[in-house]
Amino acid sequence: MLALRKTRPGPGLQALEVPEPGAPAAGEVLVRIEAVGICGSDVHAYEWTEGYGLMTPHLPLTMGHEMAGRVLAAGPGADLPEGLRVALHPGLVCGRCEACRRGEPRGCTGRRTLGLTCDGGFAPLLRLPAANLLPLPPAVDAELGALVEPLAVAAEAVRLGGVGLGDTVLVLGPGTIGQGLALMARAAGAGRVVIAGRADAPRFAVLRRLGFTDLVDVAEAPLAEGVRALTGGAVDVVLEATGHPPSVTEALGVLRRDGVLVVAGIHAAPLTLPLTDFVRNRHQLRASHGSARGTWDRVLALLARDPEGFRPMITHRLPLERGLEGFELSRQRAASKVILTP
Repeated sequence: MLALRKTRPGPGLQALEVPEPGAPAAGEVLVRIEAVGICGSDVHAYEWTEGYGLMTPHLPLTMGHEMAGRVLAAGPGADLPEGLRVALHPGLVCGRCEACRRGEPRGCTGRRTLGLTCDGGFAPLLRLPAANLLPLPPAVDAELGALVEPLAVAAEAVRLGGVGLGDTVLVLGPGTIGQGLALMARAAGAGRVVIAGRADAPRFAVLRRLGFTDLVDVAEAPLAEGVRALTGGAVDVVLEATGHPPSVTEALGVLRRDGVLVVAGIHAAPLTLPLTDFVRNRHQLRASHGSARGTWDRVLALLARDPEGFRPMITHRLPLERGLEGFELSRQRAASKVILTP
């Protein structure tokens, strides 16, 4: 079968023929992948930017971690019917370490991630533990199911930021995670959501289709100037998804005293923080990475209530054979979310 593989450290990705995964073992399920999204982190791994060297010991592997599909076969003990439509959680846990025994799988010391440290979904078939499958509601098709992972990452960051009723929220970065942050902040009751980006017209257009009009292009004006022109003052919460450390420092300048800034981006360089101002303003800097299983359940419920409200996030749909084209569209920011269909 065809798969998009990272075969060595360094830039690039290859479309290769690989063996099919075979019959599922006990507790496993074989899934036919129907939709898989190209994530910003996939693009960073494709470019081999700083921070993705963690993949090196696990290469070669098939990438892809935003996935949905159908159950083809279930192994002994995996009680899932053939044909069940599912989203796939990419975090594989050992079940044996202290964190797993405490019921805290996100702290698993043996954790693996589909598409980053073991084979993922840029292929027609994938075998994985049944525990990593979540049934899709009838109203949620496969391409929307592939959005659950990035939306859950965004929802986790919004929860960590304590976004509440009437808050003014600044989102840094108009890409898929930034769009998810804006959507989840709105769902949490934010009174105003401002999104900042740099010369990113295609993604700003997506945000407008999602119903957001408070957009700041920092290529045209400094962040603080653009934000204050819209809000008249400071914001309550900043949610970062740029991967650009200076944006964090700039955003602190528009964050109210006692405000919270959540970093969700993966950064290739260190942060320079004006600590005296940070302390005097009692700012809170928090980190969010990944998402809990319960967050996926809440995202699926949101998608089921208004599936078409999320579909504008998807701008391009390509067969797996054109996957490298999809990566280039994403890398050049000509696309917002590319969905591949194995």
